[in-house]
Amino acid sequence: MLRVLLLFLAFATVAQAAKPPAEPVELVLRHALSGEPAALLVELVDRFNAQSKPEKVVLQHLSMAADPRVLPHMALLEDDEHQKFFNSHPRLLPLWKALSLTKQQIDAKALFPVIADVVEDNRGRLQALPLALSVPVLYYNRQTFRKAGLDPAKPPRTWWEVQESAGKIYDVDRRCAFTSSNMAWVHLDNTSTQHSEPIANETRGGKTPALALNSMVQVKHVALLASWHKSFYFKYFGPGREADEKFLSGECGMLTSDSSLYMRLLRRKPFDFGVAALPHHDDVRDAAPGRLLPDGPLLWILADNKRQEYAAAVRFFQFLLQPEVQQAWVKGTGFLPMTPAAVAALAAGGDLPPDILQRTVERLSDRKLASGAKPKAVTGLGRVRAILSEELEAVWANLKPAKEALDTAVKRGNVMLQPAPADDTVVR
Repeated sequence: MLRVLLLFLAFATVAQAAKPPAEPVELVLRHALSGEPAALLVELVDRFNAQSKPEKVVLQHLSMAADPRVLPHMALLEDDEHQKFFNSHPRLLPLWKALSLTKQQIDAKALFPVIADVVEDNRGRLQALPLALSVPVLYYNRQTFRKAGLDPAKPPRTWWEVQESAGKIYDVDRRCAFTSSNMAWVHLDNTSTQHSEPIANETRGGKTPALALNSMVQVKHVALLASWHKSFYFKYFGPGREADEKFLSGECGMLTSDSSLYMRLLRRKPFDFGVAALPHHDDVRDAAPGRLLPDGPLLWILADNKRQEYAAAVRFFQFLLQPEVQQAWVKGTGFLPMTPAAVAALAAGGDLPPDILQRTVERLSDRKLASGAKPKAVTGLGRVRAILSEELEAVWANLKPAKEALDTAVKRGNVMLQPAPADDTVVR
């Protein structure tokens, strides 16, 4: 009997030794980054793959996806890019659900409150990783300011001051006094949050959500921009980031765009430039100029995959949250740091001026500056941005007044909005 047992154990040992090593779990991450952020993402993924034997992340640029309908395991994309990324609106697995399924942890409280607010559901649970967020700011060409007789140490704080500055710039350089990238985000979403107006209301008739982007504040602001467009103070180049290059080339004197552009300006140093807070309307009651809505690509896990793939995705998310990884990411891309630990790493490395880091910590830590303007339990807000851009273009083309364009945008956009799915998945 003992001989039989020994033979069995010997056979089992040989069989186990002969068993080939398990193949790593391979995860496809689809993205549309370009330039420095894309190159840095490659570096970070290579670093993760080198230290993580059980899993491997494979990057897939959107332009290289032969069939977008073949879904990846993860995707880094903006709210309005789902149709472009997948030719559909697939179900996404919220991060909190992936953590629950795989018995792993990512502490939502470790994130800055203003950052966490972007990706939390209405119960404070993380849905995605806020990897590439920015806030809107005002950039200005100091050389152009001096030429126009403006003080480059005193950038405009209000939209009326922007108008005054644009007029003086136009008098000395008629190419482009003021322009803007990301029109709908900067001039509708953030005009709303700055002036205590909601972007959408949670329910309409107790059943479905409704947009609220046609109130007096938004109409007033768009009408002001339209008057500048007619006066050639404001030049429109497109709904996305088209205006960035016009500012970088020196053509435009002022630009509203996302804060991550700051790092590109620092690297290229095209001219003496300044950056200031996004202007506001100082004649609106309950205005909170610092209450801004961060936006940008979020890192999502797609639903309908295997549990071991979810576990591997979570480990990749945990890797990206490591302070030294965030330090490299923020330094290279200009995106907002996700955690105080990331800011501490940036400070220790001397990567950014101490005053900028201090202001960053103060603003991102202030719970009062979390916008709360977007309802959490709503599907379809990302699809509304294209509609808003179309209606704004009708205003710049002098085809519609501001009120009619925003009323139409709300009516068209409400068709896109639905309550969030009841199965805890997410559809954008």
